[in-house]
Amino acid sequence: MERTPIPVLTVPTAPYEDQRPTGGGGLRRPTALFESQRNYLPNFVQSLLSSVDLRDRQGCTMVVGSDGRYFSKTAIEIVVQMAAANGIGRLVIGQNGILSTPAVSCIIRKIKAAGGIILTASHSPGGPGGEFGVKFEVANGGPAPDIVSDKIYQISKTLEEYAICPDLRVDLSRLGRQEFDLENKFKPFRVEIVDSVDIYLNLLRSIFDFNAIRNLLTGPNQIKIRIDAMNGVMGPYVRRILCDELGAPANSAINCIPLEDFGGQPPDPNLTYATALLEAMRGGEYGFGAAFDADGDRYMILGQNGFFVNASDSLAIIAANLSCIPYFCQMGVRGFGRSMPTSTALDK
Repeated sequence: MERTPIPVLTVPTAPYEDQRPTGGGGLRRPTALFESQRNYLPNFVQSLLSSVDLRDRQGCTMVVGSDGRYFSKTAIEIVVQMAAANGIGRLVIGQNGILSTPAVSCIIRKIKAAGGIILTASHSPGGPGGEFGVKFEVANGGPAPDIVSDKIYQISKTLEEYAICPDLRVDLSRLGRQEFDLENKFKPFRVEIVDSVDIYLNLLRSIFDFNAIRNLLTGPNQIKIRIDAMNGVMGPYVRRILCDELGAPANSAINCIPLEDFGGQPPDPNLTYATALLEAMRGGEYGFGAAFDADGDRYMILGQNGFFVNASDSLAIIAANLSCIPYFCQMGVRGFGRSMPTSTALDK
């Protein structure tokens, strides 16, 4: 029995003036705004998709993930329906919609995708009273540059309609490929649900000496670690990589279940909000501690007795120990990524 093709609809809309992306092609607003303002999310998604040249967009592959916050699953469904209607050929999505920002970047480069959409508001609170956001990564796996963000914004100010397949439904829990026949499309639209951790874990195996790290965490001179995922996207990565793969005890990882409201606390890895980690580290039992924000692209490191290690120092420590990292031994080092707050520790 042949399936009836899924209709592709064009929906009239009116533009919003406040959809200028900031911070690498991202739009971050109160969740209530996305839920209550008519077409607020579809407008921005259409502007984002339209910023990709039609020739590059037709039949291309894009990656989609989220930090699991409230409204993510609804938003993923809208993104999928609109990507299909706008000519995207394939979407790669993390199981249950979960993918960290570094994992999205990794997958984009691995499969040579045209870009990726990440549903996150970074370290901002979640839940109905929190914030929601949409970030765009380009083909190199990095955040959208200003020229792309400006293009998205200009499109958003004059938008009159968006394309969507409202009857298209994807099972985010089922690993594997799902295909859909759409009206006016010669080839089926494909969605591939992938394990949230696998591809990123394989990348890390190619960079670091896992045997040395495993010996550090399990050997006779083992160091005890404490890792706080702050109920964000990093929970599955911490459990799978540090505990299952590298042998750290299961109780080394805390707050590892992604929650829509992050347990009622902002998923912000700092001394104000990562208090459970701070108290544990101050006791002196653990030699290394870390916390992550909601989408996994920011972190805090603590040493024994709660010693705070700032990002500038952690970069300098890596630079001083490049010979311990197989990737750099093999590929060499072209330079170090500096930013305005980077200290002189790197120079030393």
